[in-house]
Amino acid sequence: MMLSFFDQFASPNYLGIPLIALAIILPWVLYPTPTSRWINNRLLTLQGWFINRLSQQIFLPINQGGHKWAMLLTSLMIFLITLNMLGLLPYTFTPTTQLSLNMAFAVPLWLATVIIGMRNQPTAALGHLLPEGTPTPLIPVLIIIETISLFIRPLALGVRLTANLTAGHLLIQLIATAAFVLLPMMPTVAILTAAVLFLLTLLEVAVAMIQAYVFVLLLSLYLQENV
Repeated sequence: MMLSFFDQFASPNYLGIPLIALAIILPWVLYPTPTSRWINNRLLTLQGWFINRLSQQIFLPINQGGHKWAMLLTSLMIFLITLNMLGLLPYTFTPTTQLSLNMAFAVPLWLATVIIGMRNQPTAALGHLLPEGTPTPLIPVLIIIETISLFIRPLALGVRLTANLTAGHLLIQLIATAAFVLLPMMPTVAILTAAVLFLLTLLEVAVAMIQAYVFVLLLSLYLQENV
């Protein structure tokens, strides 16, 4: 009996224990820990350069008050990139294909940016709900629309990350299955399909990194509006 293509997104269990916690904790073990020496090795130097460039790219347009979030958002982006990249390996589970996990990241961080805006600059935060120069009859309608769009933001963050990764994994599995089935019947077509699969895998590596970057970039834009 053939397994469903969606079985790869089910959280694995061993002896009745869900292994999603292990999949979430594992990425932090892979990173080298900094040393107290003046001169680091190449891996630590590359890691430090990568983190500095990401932090600079994200927090350059944000004022000084928002730089307190640098460690949190940078750690989140590296964490998401690592989970997405590890999920492309064979016989692995990708926790970021679970909407519940992505919403657990998106909702608290989005809510924190809204609370900061309401606490530090309530007038400006509420002013985003009504664009300047709006005709009087449209004021109630625009306030309702902007309020709905504000509450849709965390849902869009979680769904975007989940949908892109899920679609990529399904497409890879479909093309890989087609190449495996076509190999004994039409070897030439199977080789061409395998080439397409290789190119798609390279594309998915880029998507895994870009989606993590977009997730954190949108959070930084929400933070920029409220600080």
